[in-house]
Amino acid sequence: MSLKFQPQYVPAEPVAGFGAVPAERLQPSALRMRFQESRIWTPDTRLDEQRLHDQAFLPAAVLIPVRETATGPEVVLTRRSAQLRHHAGQISFPGGRYEDSDADLIATALRETREETGIAEHSVEVLGTLPLYRTGTGYEVTPVVGLLQSAADWAGDASEVTEIFTVPLHFLMDDAHHFLHRYVLTPEQVRHFYSMPYGEYFIWGATAGMLRNLYHFLRA
Repeated sequence: MSLKFQPQYVPAEPVAGFGAVPAERLQPSALRMRFQESRIWTPDTRLDEQRLHDQAFLPAAVLIPVRETATGPEVVLTRRSAQLRHHAGQISFPGGRYEDSDADLIATALRETREETGIAEHSVEVLGTLPLYRTGTGYEVTPVVGLLQSAADWAGDASEVTEIFTVPLHFLMDDAHHFLHRYVLTPEQVRHFYSMPYGEYFIWGATAGMLRNLYHFLRA
């Protein structure tokens, strides 16, 4: 997909059908309990065409930061710098490629979050991880879910992030706001991706795909 690709104009259809995750399941105490349980659930597999079967994937990790507020839990997201090589200007979670100095992929997610947003590792309570998500750019991403301390502060690194903002978790965990797009490259090449538009923010691609899996995980 080129830099001129405009995902918001790709035909989409709603995928509502399961309903919103109940509000009580979105509270910090319930999120902690859910990651300690072993309920059977099925990740979304409709994005298999993003898996590059003839290419080795590079390990990477992102943090899905959830912050409790007076009006309910919110997810912290970033808008990537327009100068970046991959996914310039897109909405994303803080994260990046695994480095040899990282103890593990959770450490990768926390380090990248600190570098991009200024959120310190000690401000994050790691709850657990979601299934690997493979991207069309050749990364195998581990999504790490964490709770932010109420006093956690952030300041974006301008070279990587142009904006940091929040979206209510209940909005993202309601499939009435989920859409599946179908993009035809050639008759033999058809791509699909999710989106979750929120006001001026068009959340799509890998970010929306990982949120879709979080939705399935929490509603199980």
